[in-house]
Amino acid sequence: MNDPFTVMSAVVVCSALLAWLASQTRQPILIGYFLCGILLGPSCFHLVTSVEVLQDLSQLGVILLLFLAGLVLHPDRLKIFFKRAIVATLAGSALTWILIFTLLKIWGFPGRDCLIAAVALMFSSTILVVKLLPTTTLHQKRMGSICIAILIAEDLLAVGVLLFVGPQTNGITLSLLWLPLKAVLLIAVAVFGEQFVLRKMMWKADRYREVQVMLCLGWCVGIALLGSFVGIPNEVGAFVAGVTIARGKIALILSEQLKPLRDFFLMFFFFVLGVGLEFAHLHDIWLPALLAAGLILGSRPFWLRFLFRRFGEESEFTKETGIRLGQASEFSLVIAVAASGSGHLSEGMAQLIQIAAVLTMLVSSYIVILMYPSPIGVRPNLQRD
Repeated sequence: MNDPFTVMSAVVVCSALLAWLASQTRQPILIGYFLCGILLGPSCFHLVTSVEVLQDLSQLGVILLLFLAGLVLHPDRLKIFFKRAIVATLAGSALTWILIFTLLKIWGFPGRDCLIAAVALMFSSTILVVKLLPTTTLHQKRMGSICIAILIAEDLLAVGVLLFVGPQTNGITLSLLWLPLKAVLLIAVAVFGEQFVLRKMMWKADRYREVQVMLCLGWCVGIALLGSFVGIPNEVGAFVAGVTIARGKIALILSEQLKPLRDFFLMFFFFVLGVGLEFAHLHDIWLPALLAAGLILGSRPFWLRFLFRRFGEESEFTKETGIRLGQASEFSLVIAVAASGSGHLSEGMAQLIQIAAVLTMLVSSYIVILMYPSPIGVRPNLQRD
C-alpha cells in the first residue's frame, strides 16, 4: 500500500482493533499500537512500506504531548526544580553511559560503536513518561514538575549529542555555544508573544471556544516551528509554548479539550516505532540488546532513586520517580538513525540500540501501569486521568 489515505485508514482500523483487544486483556493500549506496526510493516505482512507521512503525524503527536505537559505546569513550579533536575540528569546519564559502554565493550563491539550506543541509551523517554503521568500529578504534584524538568534537560543534552553524530559536523563548538542563547531567546519571544498578542486574541474570542482551541494549536505549532528554525527540538519549543499559556486560567480547560487529539496522533508514533523494528540482525545482537535493556531497567531507577534521596526526597517518592524515568528514550532511535546514516555507527549496532530502547519502553510501560496511577492503568483503582 502506497496511497497515503489507504495507509492511514489501515493503520487506524488495525490500531483500533488491537487497542480494544489490549483493553479487554488488561494490557497497555500502547502495546496494541506497537504490534500494529509490526504486523503491517516489513517484519510481518509488509502492507505498509512507506511511513514518511505517518512519521510527520507522529511528530505532531509528540509536539501536542509536550505542549499539554507545559499547559498544566506553571513556570514558577518548574523553576524550583530545574537546578536539581540538571544535577540528576548529568549524574544519572553519566552512570548509565558507563554501565552500557562497559557491557558492550566487554562483549567485543568496536569502541566507537560502544561510545555512541551508550550515549544514545542514557536518556529517559519523554513520550512514555508524560503519557503515563496523570494530569493531576503533572499539574499539582512535585513528581510531575521534577520529571518534566529532567526530561527537558535531557532533550537539550540530546540535541548536543545529535550535533556530533549527525551528517553535518562542521561548526559543532559554535553551535553548542549558541544553543543556550537560542533557548533563552525562544523563551523570551514566547513569553512576550503570549502576554501581549495571544492573550488579547484569546480574550476577544472568549465566547468562541472553537476559536480559542485553534489559537492554542496555532501557538503550539508556531513556537515549535520557530524553535526548529533556530536549532531547538520541536518538542522543547512546544513545551515552552504550553508553559507560557499555563500562566492563564484557561489552560486546564484547553488541556482537557486537546487530550483526544493528542492521543490520536500519538497512536502513529507507536505504530512507526513498531514498523521500524527490523529483525535482519537479530540473531547476532539479540542477547547483548536484551542485556543492555535489562541493565537500563535495573540500574537507572536505582541511580535516580539514590540521587533523589540525596536531595532529601522521601523514599516512596524517589522509588516511583525512578521507575517512571527508568527506560531508554525515543531519542535513542533518532541518534541511532542519524549516526548510522552519517557512517559513525554500524548497522548492527543501530539495530541493537533500537531493540534495546523499544524493549525498555515496553517493559517500563508494563511496570508503571501495574504499580502506579496512570491514564491507561489496567486496574480500575490505578486509572487516573
